[in-house]
Amino acid sequence: MFIATNPATGEELHRYPLNDNATLSKKIDQAAETFKSWRKTTFEERSALLRKVARFMRDDEERLARLMTDEMGKPIVEARGEVQKAAWCAEHYAEKGAEYLAPVTLPSDATHSYVQHLPLGPVLGILPWNAPFWLAFRFCAPAIMAGNTCLMKHDPHVPACAEAIAEVFERVGAPAGLMQNLRINNEQVETVLKHDAVQAVSLTGSSAAGSAVASLAASQIKPAVLELGGSDPSLVFSDADLDEAAKTLALSRIINAGQSCIAAKRIIVEAPVYESFIEKFYAHLSALKMGDPADETTQVGPIAREDLRDGLHRQVTTTVKQGGRCLLGGEMPEGPGYYYPVTLLVDVTPEMQVSCEETFGPIAVVMKAESVEHSLEIANDTIYGLAASVWTADVALAERMSRDIEAGQVAINGIVKTDPRLPSGGVKRSGYGRELGPHGIMEFVNAQQVWIGPKVGT
Repeated sequence: MFIATNPATGEELHRYPLNDNATLSKKIDQAAETFKSWRKTTFEERSALLRKVARFMRDDEERLARLMTDEMGKPIVEARGEVQKAAWCAEHYAEKGAEYLAPVTLPSDATHSYVQHLPLGPVLGILPWNAPFWLAFRFCAPAIMAGNTCLMKHDPHVPACAEAIAEVFERVGAPAGLMQNLRINNEQVETVLKHDAVQAVSLTGSSAAGSAVASLAASQIKPAVLELGGSDPSLVFSDADLDEAAKTLALSRIINAGQSCIAAKRIIVEAPVYESFIEKFYAHLSALKMGDPADETTQVGPIAREDLRDGLHRQVTTTVKQGGRCLLGGEMPEGPGYYYPVTLLVDVTPEMQVSCEETFGPIAVVMKAESVEHSLEIANDTIYGLAASVWTADVALAERMSRDIEAGQVAINGIVKTDPRLPSGGVKRSGYGRELGPHGIMEFVNAQQVWIGPKVGT
């Protein structure tokens, strides 16, 4: 049984029964059957469907946004933005998918030789709760545009969001079986991945979940894309625009109450501007309004689950015991809901808890670096490698340094974000493969070589 709880109140919202094995088998078979015809559709037909999906979502923005606010506590203003971003993703692949997948001519000894990009079949997407619509479309839009069908295993804490995503496709007349929601537990994931019809898997989640799914996919010789956790560094050098850096990094840290894989997790500030940056950063963080996510003025909503909030508080209290200074927040609030205050920890060193672990909440961590080189050393001192940012007036330096930063994406003098036009993904324990952009749509296709004779010169 999937049980959704309102994190703003702690009260149960609704329950959804799991799919039994017979229902699950029927859905997989339907995805396989639909693939037979969907793979033969033109790019124009696929594009038209994705555009219909995007229009429907934009028209139904308020209802879809409220589902996120209710089930996982996303502030309503952010939730509306997420619906729009998911629609944008569908529109982007509708516009660019054919171009991304166009055949590529390669010279050889053939009269003509080229590579064409063909769909694989049903693809399983395993998704987390923190961005229910965006992450679903990041997975399904390129896969569908490439000619695949999709099976979505969403997080059990956002069951109404998952139902709504699948329903969008039904409402615009998509073929039955093109995009289906699977209400299954983790044990049933193995059944899906081992099914002969299912050809690949995409997972966004924890490193532990990624390791388990990757092992299972490898045992079946099926490709996987993994977007996992991060302890993302932001490097602030002494020549940076501190006002802009402080403002942008405060926003990066508290979007979705800090529950984002690519949020600024470790802010590494060069010693000459360390105290000045903290003063400016504190001013932005302390001005944020925490409260009911349904309130239009709320900037920081609740943590999605009680156990996650408990984990955050453990990280904070342990770090303070280890010598970190808490300048803001850090106290477990009383009252209903799973709220946790915006918290600022400074004088953090690499061995402290909030530096060693991913912090999935509104906890801002500031560390001091003695030099540019020391900043890079601290930035790479992590098992993760998802995203990073560099703040400096010397853009050429930042570009050179990006080659040495162990991360899948680097933003220079700007916020780290995901964009349908650009590839996203990590290295090290943050996963492998890419989503979005031209690289993302290539993950689940057969890059088939075609050689046409006679051989040149014969």
